[in-house]
Amino acid sequence: MTTAFYPGSFDPITNGHVDVLVQALNVAEKVIVAIGIHPGKTPLFSFEEKAALIRASLAEVFPEKSAHIDVVSFDNLVVDAARAHGASLLIRGLRDGTDLDYEMQMAGMNRQMAPDIQTIFLPAGTASRPITATLVRQIAAMGGDVSAFVPAAVLQALKSKRKA
Repeated sequence: MTTAFYPGSFDPITNGHVDVLVQALNVAEKVIVAIGIHPGKTPLFSFEEKAALIRASLAEVFPEKSAHIDVVSFDNLVVDAARAHGASLLIRGLRDGTDLDYEMQMAGMNRQMAPDIQTIFLPAGTASRPITATLVRQIAAMGGDVSAFVPAAVLQALKSKRKA
C-alpha cells in the first residue's frame, strides 16, 4: 500500500488544501494529513479542531475516500515524521512559481536526508491558487466573507471563533 504524508499547519484547512488532498488520494491508497505543531506559534484552531475540520471537509467533497486518510500531529523533521508513519511519498501543493522555488529547496534537502521518501508536487486548481490560510484567517477576523475559500464546516467554525 502506498502511503503519502501531507504536512502543513492547516489553520484552517482551505479549499486549496482540500484540492491537493483529493489529488493525493488519487496517487496514494492512504494519505496521512500531518499537522505541524510549532511551540512558538499560537494557532487559531487546536489540533483536535483542525483534525475534525479536515475529516469533515474531506467527507463533504470526497466521502468515498474518507476512510483512506489519517490525521496526525508532528513536531520534528517532516521526513522523520513521514518515515515513522510508513510513508514513502511527501505531498506538497503548489500555487505559483514562488511556491515552486521554496518547495524545490525543501525537496532537495529532504531528499538528502531521506532518499527513500519521494516528494510529489501537486498543482492547485485555478480557483484555489490565491487562497492561503493566513489570508482566510485575516479576512474572517475582519468580518469578511470567506465562503468561497473554505469548506462549509470551516466556515461555521470560523464564524463560531469570531463570536467567542
